[in-house]
Amino acid sequence: MEDEVESIIKKILDQIGLSYSGITKNKIAGQSIFAIQADDARSLIGMHGDTIYAIDHLVKKIAEKGLSSNKEAEENDAERPEGLQFLVDVNDYRAKQIKDLETKALMMAERARSFQYDVELTPMSSYERLIIHTVLADSPNVKTESQGEGRNRRVVIKYSA
Repeated sequence: MEDEVESIIKKILDQIGLSYSGITKNKIAGQSIFAIQADDARSLIGMHGDTIYAIDHLVKKIAEKGLSSNKEAEENDAERPEGLQFLVDVNDYRAKQIKDLETKALMMAERARSFQYDVELTPMSSYERLIIHTVLADSPNVKTESQGEGRNRRVVIKYSA
């Protein structure tokens, strides 16, 4: 599956004419990351990461379609979700975001423990909330829950004695 994902990324980049020097595979927070190395990362990342999120989405959809057309994958549905747990990154842009979120989560959890009150974070995407929930899952004296609706959905780190 990993070779297929890398091949899909290369085909997309070649088709849209964006230059890159290589693709490496890493793991961060249990997540497989295919990191594109590029001299001009700005064109691959886009404003606020829009381009890299779009490339990530395309790669996942193409890989998903490849899996669903594969008869072996259809017979064993349990493999399908695990096979598609990856991110596409450019020059560690998303990896840095994940590390920053992890640091922020741990810092806010410590604040909740120290002052013994609930800490409400700013609104964030479902993926960012998932990272916060995962990082703090085993933290002592704190629980996390999502509150709010739509774009205002946020994580609240609750102190629990």
